[in-house]
Amino acid sequence: MTAKQLPIQRVLIVGSPGAGKSTLAKKLATRTGLPLIHLDELYWNPGWIKVEPAVWQQRLAEALAAERWILDGNFSTTLRERALRADLVVFLMPPRLLCLWRAFWRERLNLRPHARQDGAKWPSRALLLDIWQFPPQAQQQRQELTQLPNLKVVVLRSDAEIGAWLAQQSIATDHNT
Repeated sequence: MTAKQLPIQRVLIVGSPGAGKSTLAKKLATRTGLPLIHLDELYWNPGWIKVEPAVWQQRLAEALAAERWILDGNFSTTLRERALRADLVVFLMPPRLLCLWRAFWRERLNLRPHARQDGAKWPSRALLLDIWQFPPQAQQQRQELTQLPNLKVVVLRSDAEIGAWLAQQSIATDHNT
């Protein structure tokens, strides 16, 4: 890293449900030492009960105010706000069927038992719509974000691309440089 190159300190990871956001975020946090924040933990109270809008905005503002972070999650209504504070946005764009498959198995294996509300059955219509509608929505979002100054946008479309990208990262996390 040259003396003038600033290290990446704030990373957004977005993608369809089942795209691998949390998995990549955990691996990147381990590799870089950047603090990991799951947006779901800011937006939901225990039992997957939505927080009040003012509480959500306060929690998000506090997270964004930090100097270093990885934020994992979609929440498209706040994407621009988060991107304005980020150095890098990583869009995970694996095929829809793979996302559906992963979401199905995550539920089937009960990997997120806390995510069920009042005995809701999988697949929920909202989850299926989120997965199906993500690619066109993300295309528009990427186009908007590429216009922001000093923001790098990366698109990864497969596990192989994700692995290769992660392997080549030399993200400096020394915030004193």
